[in-house]
Amino acid sequence: MNEQRTYKAFIFDLDGTLLHTLPDLVNVTNKALADQGFPPHTPEEILTYVGDGAARLIAQAVPADATPKQAERVFQNFKNFYHDFGIIYTTEFEGITAALEQAKEAGMGLAILSNKFEQGVLDVRDRFFPDLIEVAHGESDAVPRKPDPTGLLLCASELGVAPEECLFFGDSASDMQAAHNAGMEAVAVTWGYQPQERLMAAAPDHVIEKPLDMLRFIEQ
Repeated sequence: MNEQRTYKAFIFDLDGTLLHTLPDLVNVTNKALADQGFPPHTPEEILTYVGDGAARLIAQAVPADATPKQAERVFQNFKNFYHDFGIIYTTEFEGITAALEQAKEAGMGLAILSNKFEQGVLDVRDRFFPDLIEVAHGESDAVPRKPDPTGLLLCASELGVAPEECLFFGDSASDMQAAHNAGMEAVAVTWGYQPQERLMAAAPDHVIEKPLDMLRFIEQ
């Protein structure tokens, strides 16, 4: 007997899953730091800060002796600069748009849930996927950071599907945990930013190696 679920919606993490955003994260973070006279970080350093939202990124990027007020100014700078400079160097991972187009054509609901602040998520969605992704959320007063399941449950509700009818695709352990917390199956993407051993330790239900692999979850 075939126990495979029938899926009606795909929900995606953003940074490291749909889009290669690291060059812009480096640029904007270092602009925000420089505005307060703080030293920059290398792309390799900033990569280790990515995945838990902008507030956490900035908390790790500011010097250890920065005051809470200085850290808050850098965070506000980051959000302001992101609007102007946040998608200059960002590119999609190869095959993403083609996979999303085919999924949408097959009737799948499509959504984004990111730990990026909400306006940043909307800006990026409108730039890259305006006609493909119908629901998009980021961290806000109403949506806590993953692995809290609130945002995923909100996406499912707005798509009009049950949580168990959704797959959540992501590149981090917190993505896998968020999916399980929401009663969804978790799909690990291997092209993202988190080390593979940490991603696999979070017990994904499925693993895909290229974007078009997501199409295997669409009922034929």
